[in-house]
Amino acid sequence: MIAVMENQPQILVVDDDREIRDLLARFLVRHGFRVETAADGKAMWAVLRDRRIDLVVLDLMMPGDDGLTLCRELRGKSDMPVIMLTAMGEDIDRIIGLEVGADDYVAKPFNPRELLARIRAVMRRAGAAPRAGEGEAPASVLSFAGWSLDTGGRTLTGPDGQPVELTSGEFDLLLALAERPQRVLSREQLLDLTRGRESSPFDRSIDVQVSRLRRKIEPDPARPELIKTVRSGGYMFTPSVER
Repeated sequence: MIAVMENQPQILVVDDDREIRDLLARFLVRHGFRVETAADGKAMWAVLRDRRIDLVVLDLMMPGDDGLTLCRELRGKSDMPVIMLTAMGEDIDRIIGLEVGADDYVAKPFNPRELLARIRAVMRRAGAAPRAGEGEAPASVLSFAGWSLDTGGRTLTGPDGQPVELTSGEFDLLLALAERPQRVLSREQLLDLTRGRESSPFDRSIDVQVSRLRRKIEPDPARPELIKTVRSGGYMFTPSVER
C-alpha cells in the first residue's frame, strides 16, 4: 500500500475484481487519498476493525455476501458514507442500494474521475472533506414541527429530544427541503442541490431518499404531512422553519 499523509481521508474499496481494486487504489492515491482494499465481506470487516475508514466504495455483485447485504449490515452499525458500484442497467438494484442506506452509486463501466467526483461530493456532504476554495458555511439550527436540524453538527433531533440517525444523503435532502420551505422542488432540482449532478429520466433516487426520510420524520409515512408530493412537480416541505 502506498503511504501518504496521515491526515488525508482513507477510502476502502471492496470489489472481488482485483484489477478494479488495484486500478482504483492507484488512482485514488494519486489524488490524495489513503486507500485500503478488500475482495469480499470478510476482508472488509477485518479492515474496518483495524483502520479508521472515511468512506467505503462497495461493489454490488460479489461472491458470498453481496454489496446490498454488506451495505445493510454496515448501515446498521455506522453512518459511514457508502458509494455502490453497480452494473449498467441495474436500476432496481441501484434503488435497493439507496433503500438500504447507500449514499450514492456509480454504474460500471465508469470513468475513475466520475467516481472521484462522487467520493469528494459525498465526503463533503458528510463533513469529512472541505469544499475546495470555499469557506465554512455558518452553522445554524433549523427548527420545524418540533424537530431540530443542526447544520454544523449534521444531526437531527426529534420532538422528544432524541437524536435520529440519518445517512449523509438523507441529511442533505432534508436540509435542501428545510432551507426552501413551501416551495415546490423538482426531482432534478433536489438531485442537483444534494449531489451536484443532473438526473436521467429514470433516476428515482430522490424518491427513495424521500421515502426513507418520511419513515423517520412523519407521524404517518403513508399520509405524509411534512414532505408533500406535488403531482407532476416534485416535493414541497410544508412546515414553517425557524433558524
